[in-house]
Amino acid sequence: MKKNLKIWSAALLVLTMSVVLVACGGDNSASTKNGSGDGTIKLKVYAQHFDEDTIKPFDYAVAELKKKMPNVEIELDPAVQDGGQKLKTYAATGNMPDVYLADWSVLQTFAKSKNVEVLDNYDTTAEFKKNLNPGVESRLVAPDNHVYAYPETGIEFQMIYYNKSIFEKVGIKTPLKTIDQMADAAKKLKAAGYVPMSIFAKEKWITTAFYNGLVTREQPRGFGALDEKGVKALPEAFVTAAQQMKQLQKAGLFDANATNTNYDQASSLFYQGKAAMFVNGQWEIYSSQEKLGDQVDWMYWPAKDEATYEKSKYFIDGSGSPQGYAVSSNSQNKETAVKVAAFLASKSAEYRYTQLGSPIVPVKVDKPMASNVPAMMQRVVKELLPNAQEYAQLLSNTKVQNTINDNTQNMMVDNFSENDFVSNLNSTLNKEN
Repeated sequence: MKKNLKIWSAALLVLTMSVVLVACGGDNSASTKNGSGDGTIKLKVYAQHFDEDTIKPFDYAVAELKKKMPNVEIELDPAVQDGGQKLKTYAATGNMPDVYLADWSVLQTFAKSKNVEVLDNYDTTAEFKKNLNPGVESRLVAPDNHVYAYPETGIEFQMIYYNKSIFEKVGIKTPLKTIDQMADAAKKLKAAGYVPMSIFAKEKWITTAFYNGLVTREQPRGFGALDEKGVKALPEAFVTAAQQMKQLQKAGLFDANATNTNYDQASSLFYQGKAAMFVNGQWEIYSSQEKLGDQVDWMYWPAKDEATYEKSKYFIDGSGSPQGYAVSSNSQNKETAVKVAAFLASKSAEYRYTQLGSPIVPVKVDKPMASNVPAMMQRVVKELLPNAQEYAQLLSNTKVQNTINDNTQNMMVDNFSENDFVSNLNSTLNKEN
């Protein structure tokens, strides 16, 4: 959730807004359910809309929708990164938006509570499938073989960003290939007055992503390895990663207030030159390049030694879990909402490809890619993606996933040890398997 969704708490400050599309013609049978009586179909859409990387793709998609479906009026409800709590409140109160952006954990919950439309048999879904890029099927088709949402991005992944100027000033060589090198760098950066790495650990998914990055150095399947039958205790790769995460925490890599830090606060530390590193998805490339220019770059996840680093650096910390624009099963304009959800996903992807130069899109785009691709994205396109050996796999067991989420966040504090982490995970694995 971008992702993996990219929904930050800054959106809490954004007032609900409407993007009004000119009304003319359309599906008159649906308009009487939730419209103005003149043929206009009104749909409430819960979507990301809080910075350049989210506002522009959405606004572009809505502008294109105006041309394609001029009788549809979109009311935007800006999304919030809160673990899906706002959406779950909507579901509990019977106030679901017609179309909403959600990750796999939310979609799983809503599938059980019948708050998401199963999209398997819609012609719109068949058409979306035809246009998928190779290798991204897991973004659309869930592990239970159903389709719940139309993805607006391809398989995304997390990486470590760093301020080259700060590293040079403190005298630290990059890249940091090993855990020991990163721990040593953390101590030097902290002594020099910097936050070594800012992380918005108030959101559990990012601490989980950090841990998974360490896991992939030893186990390229990542959390997917825990779905194997009979796994009653954490495999060695996961224990090693827990030990490494705690080693880095003890070395002062993370701010002492990390678990109370949201995205805005963590990114501000990095962009204001107060933090030397920042962890987030590849989508952060655009904001970081804009704010820091050639001062910023990204590095691969560190490993236990340089040999392991070289062997594992092309294992990708990102899984293709289902995600995207879903439709409420209780929408009064369900048929139209399904078409709009797929359209918003496709056109958002089109914007990212043609305007941002991002190759990480779910569907084929028949327009040229932007020519002014940021240098860091050029590295992704030329260096990382062609050499990618394996993506981490999705963990389907929600109880195990929730235990990981809770305990990786706990690893950010002093009074929680790697032994606590392993013990808690082993307890859940033993019960589940």
